[in-house]
Amino acid sequence: MSHDEHQTHHVNYLAVFFVLCGCTGLSVLFDVLSMPKGVTMVLVLAVACAKAMSVMMYFMHLKFEGNWKYVLLAPTTILAIGLPIALFPDIGRSYYINAAPQVTSWADEVAEYEREHAAAAEGEGEGEAH
Repeated sequence: MSHDEHQTHHVNYLAVFFVLCGCTGLSVLFDVLSMPKGVTMVLVLAVACAKAMSVMMYFMHLKFEGNWKYVLLAPTTILAIGLPIALFPDIGRSYYINAAPQVTSWADEVAEYEREHAAAAEGEGEGEAH
């Protein structure tokens, strides 16, 4: 009887852990440094993608799988891209009339209250000065 030889894959999980810790430190560093907000967001997102890729490749063992994983990911990717595109006309471009009371009538009432409150505060300030 002959046994099939199986390839064993040894991963240094401790090294992956330290890489993930380093990436987390980079994210914090990028957030603390005073850079433009757009640059900070892109850098932190890139580090987050690298961390997610490391977790998927080593802890989920996708690095050692065959090419069949791409066949499974193709429909998921198509749906993930297609769903927002399909919903954009209804949700993304809000063509509905905004009739919320917070926007229509309450805003006028709040502005009127603030004007009255400011006028009353000025009147009290003048009375104390005399």
